[in-house]
Amino acid sequence: MLPDRLSSTFQTASQGLALQRERIAVASQNIANARTSSAPGSDNIYRPREVLTQAPTSQQFFDILEGAQSGLKVTNLQHMRSADGIAGQKRGGLGPEFKIVEQDNFRYEYDPNHPDADENGMVRYPDIDMVKEMAVMVSANRLFEANLSSIEAEKELIKKSLEI
Repeated sequence: MLPDRLSSTFQTASQGLALQRERIAVASQNIANARTSSAPGSDNIYRPREVLTQAPTSQQFFDILEGAQSGLKVTNLQHMRSADGIAGQKRGGLGPEFKIVEQDNFRYEYDPNHPDADENGMVRYPDIDMVKEMAVMVSANRLFEANLSSIEAEKELIKKSLEI
């Protein structure tokens, strides 16, 4: 049961680390490409990206709890039963799930001398809010640090439990 608990704790923290790493990467890409344009009619323009997250469902929590309980010694099979009938099935952590989506948000600026200007002198740029992207980067950095702290705390608990 202890190895399952350890792997679940580290899996959850690693899922959080992966999410924050992606948020930082996407925000960096958005900032780097804020002034990128493309020729009129071309579909080669950078599209702003966003990381969408989804928290674990209560059913996922229940499944992990059931899996942890199924490892306990049972004296009577009717006292404890796995919801899906499969005892000791390997389950992941409770970290967030995420996906990266592209948006078709663009802004137009008047610059008739720009090589990518259309016949009206308008240049199409990705609509990226620099303040929002910087706030995302700061927030993701702090949450990344929090996930690292939870891993360090778990490692300290393991060390202390081995000293007993």
